[in-house]
Amino acid sequence: MSEEVLNNTAVENEYGADQIQILEGLEAVRKRPGMYIGSTSSRGLHHLVYEIVDNAVDEALAGYCDTIEVTINPDNSITVIDNGRGIPVGINHKAGIAAVEVVFTILHAGGKFGGGGYKVSGGLHGVGASVVNALSDWLEVEICQEGKVYKQRYEKGHTCYPLKQIGTCDIEKTGTKVTFKPDATIFQETTVYDFDVLKTRLREMAFLTKGLRIILRDTRVEDDTHENAQIQTLLERAYEDRENEDSENMEVFPDDEKEREEEKEELKNKKERVMEFYYEGGIKEFVTYLNRSKEALYENVLYFEGTKNNVYVEVAFQHNDSYTESVYSFVNNINTPEGGTHLQGFRNAITKTFNDYARNAKLLKDSEANLSGEDIREGLTAIISVKIEEPQFEGQTKQKLGNSEARTAVDNIVSEQLTYYLEQNPNIAKTICEKSILAQRAREAARKARELTRRKTALEGMSLPGKLADCSDKDPKNCEIYIVEGDSAGGSAKTARARATQAILPLRGKILNVEKARLDKIYANAEIKAMITAFGTGIHEDFDITKLRYHKIIIMTDADVDGAHISTLLLTFLYRFMPELIKQGHVYLAQPPLYKLEKNKKVWYAYSDEELNKILEEVGRDQNNKIQRYKGLGEMDAEQLWETTMDPERRILLRVNIDEETESEIDLTFTTLMGDKVEPRREFIEENAKFVKNLDI
Repeated sequence: MSEEVLNNTAVENEYGADQIQILEGLEAVRKRPGMYIGSTSSRGLHHLVYEIVDNAVDEALAGYCDTIEVTINPDNSITVIDNGRGIPVGINHKAGIAAVEVVFTILHAGGKFGGGGYKVSGGLHGVGASVVNALSDWLEVEICQEGKVYKQRYEKGHTCYPLKQIGTCDIEKTGTKVTFKPDATIFQETTVYDFDVLKTRLREMAFLTKGLRIILRDTRVEDDTHENAQIQTLLERAYEDRENEDSENMEVFPDDEKEREEEKEELKNKKERVMEFYYEGGIKEFVTYLNRSKEALYENVLYFEGTKNNVYVEVAFQHNDSYTESVYSFVNNINTPEGGTHLQGFRNAITKTFNDYARNAKLLKDSEANLSGEDIREGLTAIISVKIEEPQFEGQTKQKLGNSEARTAVDNIVSEQLTYYLEQNPNIAKTICEKSILAQRAREAARKARELTRRKTALEGMSLPGKLADCSDKDPKNCEIYIVEGDSAGGSAKTARARATQAILPLRGKILNVEKARLDKIYANAEIKAMITAFGTGIHEDFDITKLRYHKIIIMTDADVDGAHISTLLLTFLYRFMPELIKQGHVYLAQPPLYKLEKNKKVWYAYSDEELNKILEEVGRDQNNKIQRYKGLGEMDAEQLWETTMDPERRILLRVNIDEETESEIDLTFTTLMGDKVEPRREFIEENAKFVKNLDI
């Protein structure tokens, strides 16, 4: 693999009809779609878009494409246009049909196998285009090549007519346009695309492919509802407030004025939503983006790249003043949430290099222990991206890289270039080492606190928190624990609960914001210690999911601003120190009702304004209606709390999920909401205000 290929310079390999290799047919896709796209949920629906975009990105990686446009059409069909070479239109001699038809109708067909076509590709299994076709109600492809425009249509995977020429184009113009509409009989949960989900993934693709421009459009028309009108007013006020503040406190530059005008124009015209992603700096800009809600410890993002053993390596990182590690790894632009050999190589390199520097610079005394990798990675934001011809993933999920040569390549390239960088930048080196030494001391203090707790536990037996009202059933699968705010709500919950299977843990006030705290402070917090002990799993490096005492951890707070803040603090703690609880589906949010409606000795509970209006339409709007708006759980007696929020037969629970494909965005959201910087938090609120319902203000 040459460096030219990896820097998006055109590949010399031939890419024609006979480079499309065929392995098998499409029979099973519609019968078992989950085998090919994971699920037929919203996640699988969005995966269809990524498969088509991946093909266009492959053209960019090969050096033939610099712009991709993705459009959500009014009917929730998707159009993807790229200016690559265009899928070959010639006859594939093995299949006897046009190569483009092979790509869209035969499974495991594509330019991603063997020696021709692509050097590196994100579509490892080569199933992308054909699977999208099989799972679509219809799909149309148009190709520009050699001054001609070709088109073919498919319905439910079947060809409607042979590839045909429908027009002409500029002789220099090439590219592919794919439009498809997902089949509602397969995607029964939803066929409605989420702009923000696509935005997150496409932004990530642009970061990972420097110089590639990706444009996302949403042409769906929003309903001019009363709710949207209210949101419009709130947003316009927010912009007016920001402009007033800017005029008083800072100079407003022309570019800022232009950006504000564009933003306000978008508010007025909701007919089309457009975002464009282009990052000349690639993963360096990715790190800057992820660190935007944090305070960087040094100005420049460190960036290293090189090729070794046919593996192209890019690494970018920067430390910040937080206490959490945010490291993301990719192979051929595919996210690897479980890491793998490339991540091992990076960790080995920085641990050894920083320890060597700290020893040589006398920042570590001879009597002191080496810095652990965890110490050095405290507050680190990093992106590791490798491009490799034949990636070997552990399992079919593409979540962990297994190539041994990737570990060697990353380790050698980072070690060599980082060593030189630290020698040339001693101030930055000292800053990082000093933060790591402080982390080491805090970790040691936390270890001593844990050991003290363990010794007490060994002497006293298994000591659960005094305020925990535990359940009698000892099988974790049957048990659930409610985390409630305050003793009053805790009292009602303890009375209401099913004592055999439901435990109650009341918390006093708001817990520590772990986003701003080191490990030793976390272990010293009484409320957090109570949760750690009650759950039984330990946290951080001591976490053991097999010791979990309850298979449902239910956060139950008031439906007001304070309750939402407490929920966010609890979720931040669980995400940072017990993420597997969330990933394995053990964490839930209780949904207490917002309203109680009494009429003629009958009672209804409504969980939203819409539900209340629906009930009122059914029972009639008159003076006999008695409506109560619940501000807190304490306003309910035990019987009402059981009926509405705790009875497994009638309650509503929201399961908290982490989508591994967008985990970097989830991480950034927690930092934005719970970190020290105010401006990113205000921007987040402005951007997301339109999704908020039932405002408690």
